[in-house]
Amino acid sequence: MSPARIAAVRYLNTSPLIEGLNKVEGLSLIPTVPARIADLLVSGEADIGLASIVDSVAAEKPLALLPCGMIGCDGPTLTVRLFSAQPLEKITELHADADSHTSTILAQVLLNKLYGLRPRMVEFDARERVATAGPGRETSLEESWPSAVVLIGDKVITDPPPVDRYPHQLDLGEAWKQLTGLPFVYAMWMCRAEEVGNDSIRHAAVLLDRQLRHNMTRIEWVISTRAHEARWPVETARRYLSELLRFRVGPREKQAVERFLADAAELKLLPRRSVVWAWSP
Repeated sequence: MSPARIAAVRYLNTSPLIEGLNKVEGLSLIPTVPARIADLLVSGEADIGLASIVDSVAAEKPLALLPCGMIGCDGPTLTVRLFSAQPLEKITELHADADSHTSTILAQVLLNKLYGLRPRMVEFDARERVATAGPGRETSLEESWPSAVVLIGDKVITDPPPVDRYPHQLDLGEAWKQLTGLPFVYAMWMCRAEEVGNDSIRHAAVLLDRQLRHNMTRIEWVISTRAHEARWPVETARRYLSELLRFRVGPREKQAVERFLADAAELKLLPRRSVVWAWSP
């Protein structure tokens, strides 16, 4: 049996899921960027990917959720935040981190549910700090930060926007929990829906689950090793990985996924499709 090709990103928040996978017999790790993972699955270049939860219904081909690991929260996350120069209820235009599919839609769902807003969305390259909405709109953020922006990932901690520019902030995971009482799932292992029953996929899912369990038994080592590489303060990384994030999928997480995707479809932010689960968590 050929090794299962596993597509994932190398961020601090993925380390409990992917640490050591490159040494697991039967798996072949493909490091990539978040926006490419669903495409790799659809094209057949990867067998399993740690994909954004919205890709489960938005990808060109149906993708199935493998509940053997996720990136989620049950309250604040620190690294998925909306920054605004004005009160949140006055936002009319929202720049959104191009790295994130799910957080961009979550921000829109929350602004609509909490304030009745439907802001104009502008794609935003957070690494280059420029808007990418087309000719005439490229503005260096060294000169001018946008009025409101959603940022995700390590850069929220290691390269945050200026505090004095954004007196109004919203942790999206915390806001979702307050609104719904549910956890939130940002990403999960997925495969092509047509391959759910394949022995190779089931075997790879067992290996992924086993590696996550192993990494959680050595989480202090993972933190001390990967925090420095990611340029995180160790104590912040410890709180992030040990207290704030969730990596196991259960019934409440399944309910949260179904609720979020339905809310997004109601606002026509995503197609209304049934979620395909490889098995019930």
